[in-house]
Amino acid sequence: MNPKVKSKRRQNIRYRIRRRIGEGVAVKPRLSVYRSNNEIYVQLIDDSKGETIASASSKDKDVAAQKGTKIEKSKLVGAAIARKATELGLKEVKFDRGGYLYHGRVKAVADGAREGGLQF
Repeated sequence: MNPKVKSKRRQNIRYRIRRRIGEGVAVKPRLSVYRSNNEIYVQLIDDSKGETIASASSKDKDVAAQKGTKIEKSKLVGAAIARKATELGLKEVKFDRGGYLYHGRVKAVADGAREGGLQF
């Protein structure tokens, strides 16, 4: 598949997901996931102000120090963002999978966040 067509298709999927889940607000922010080939990044975003409330990634020192597969590290990233959200007093978020399939590393982030106490 042509790379331009593939990225355009994913962008359309992202917009469709964002339209369905709505905007993240301060009391229920959007948990956005970005997955690269080697790393995974998550952010809690308040769309009404246009700012990132908290973030976590597989490059963080506590996650990068752990040995394991990318899926295991993704679960740790989900737990880390849940810990940061509870410190901020947040319990509910809107999960934005960013156009990726809910499968593998994206699912592991969601599972780790749920185990950490977040509700989607």
